[in-house]
Amino acid sequence: MKKNAPSQRSILHKLVLAPYSIWAALFILVPLAFVAYYAFTDSDFNFTFENISRFFTATSMISDGESTREVYTYLLIFARSLKLAVISTFICLLMGYPMAYIMSKASSRTQKVLVTLIMIPMWMNFLIRTYAWMTILQDTGILNGLLGFIGLGPVHIIGTESAVVIGMVYDYFPYMILPIYSVMAKMDVKLIEAARDLGCNGFGVLRRVIWPLSLPGVISGIIMVLIPSISTFYISQKLGNGKFYLIGDAIEGQYVANNLHFAAAIAFILMVILLVCMAFMQRYANKKAVVA
Repeated sequence: MKKNAPSQRSILHKLVLAPYSIWAALFILVPLAFVAYYAFTDSDFNFTFENISRFFTATSMISDGESTREVYTYLLIFARSLKLAVISTFICLLMGYPMAYIMSKASSRTQKVLVTLIMIPMWMNFLIRTYAWMTILQDTGILNGLLGFIGLGPVHIIGTESAVVIGMVYDYFPYMILPIYSVMAKMDVKLIEAARDLGCNGFGVLRRVIWPLSLPGVISGIIMVLIPSISTFYISQKLGNGKFYLIGDAIEGQYVANNLHFAAAIAFILMVILLVCMAFMQRYANKKAVVA
C-alpha cells in the first residue's frame, strides 16, 4: 500500500491539473500557434518571410521642419513604444516599491484595506478609467482648473507623451505593487534584525537584504507592467489624441485594414522580443538570488 501511495498521488495530481492544462492549450498555445502560422504565410497561406522582413525593412520619410530623412517605420514605432513603456514601468517601480514595503509592515487589517484600495480602480472598466483621465488632463479639465485656482496657469498635457505615460502608470500601477507586496509580506523579519545586529544601517539593510529577497516580486512587477504598456493602443489614442503611433496601434491598424498576416507578424516579433527580455530578467533574478 505504501508503494502505491506515490503513484496514486501522482495520478490525482495529474487529474487536478488536467482542467488547467486543457484551458492553457485551448486559450494560450492554440492562439499563439495561429499567430505564428499567419505571421509566416501570405494571403494565399503560402510560407513566406515577407511579413517578418517587412517589419524590419519598411521605411517612410519624415520631416523635422528643416530637412527630410528616411527612417525605418516599424522599428521607429517600436522604439517609441519601448521608450514610453520603460518610463512608465520605472515610475511604477519608483512609487510602488516603497508603498509595497509600507504595506508589508502594516497591521493585518491595514494591509487588507490598502490592498482593497489598490484593487478598486481595477474593478472599473478600462475604457471608463481612460476617459476619466481625459476629463482630468484636458485643457479645460479638473487639473488645469486646480492649477488656475492657485495661480499657476493652465498646462497643456492632453495629447502629449506625458499624458500617455500618466495613463499607463495609472492603469498598470497595481500590477507593480501587488507582486512586490506579496513577496515582502512573506519576508523573514529575522533576517532584517540579524543584518541590523551585524551593523548594517537602513540603506545597508535595504541593499543587502530587502532588495535581493524582493527581487522576484520586482521582476514579476516589471514584466506585468512592461508587457501591457508596450502593446497598449487605446491609451495612446485617447490620451495622446492619436499623435503617438505605438506598436499596439500598428497591430490594430493592420487588423482593421484586413492585413491579418502582417498584423500577426508584428505581434509575433513583439512576443519573441518580450520573451527574450523576460528570460534575461529571470536569469538575472536567479543569479542575484544565488549571490544573496
